Amino acid sequence: MNRNQKGENQILQVSNFQELASTLFQGEINAMSWSRKLVGDFAEIIQKVELEGNMAELSTEDLLQLELTEQGQLAREILISDMELLKNQGASPILNIIKNYEKDESYPEFPTDVYSYHVDRSPVPTATFLCTYYGASSDILPNAQGIQKILVPEIRAELKKLYGGNDEGFEAFLSEYFFDLHYQELPNAQPISMGVGHLWKIAVDHPDSEVLPCLHRAPEEKDGKSRLLLIC
Repeated sequence: MNRNQKGENQILQVSNFQELASTLFQGEINAMSWSRKLVGDFAEIIQKVELEGNMAELSTEDLLQLELTEQGQLAREILISDMELLKNQGASPILNIIKNYEKDESYPEFPTDVYSYHVDRSPVPTATFLCTYYGASSDILPNAQGIQKILVPEIRAELKKLYGGNDEGFEAFLSEYFFDLHYQELPNAQPISMGVGHLWKIAVDHPDSEVLPCLHRAPEEKDGKSRLLLIC
């Protein structure tokens, strides 16, 4: 295992799935990557599925029903294998074709959708696994290069206006509407692309966590190209 010097030594490179699943976050490490160069035509998987909305979830059974070329079959084998690996670890992987996510229009000045840098939160110890097989990939923002939006004085003042209540319930309001999960880039921040084909494990904000949660965001889709994403 070798540390990636980029991003405040937060990223650990591992060489296989078992290492990814079993290695604990510690110290500054809050993201791990099993870097891979995958074979197969993942675009064909997307082309074979007709979207009725902005997103479609594919099960193993759905994948097996697709009529694919040899390259498409190679891609399918990898998708099914990754899903099985995660299921065997007790995870519940979801494979999605994503045209675009729904944007948060409830509070236009303070979006709380996945296009904003954010952390995942859980009431129990866990981690988030994800892999982009096709399309634009997600970004990680090193923790030292971001600030919680609710700590930015101008944003906090506007949120207090939006809240409109007494100070006693303000913190609960921030948590209830997920404002406290979102972060703003600092000047000269250098986000790190998670790339295509690599399986990641990132730290989540939970009560027993010994490391900082990983700041990340979904990419803005480009040229109408859908993404193929596995997450759990």
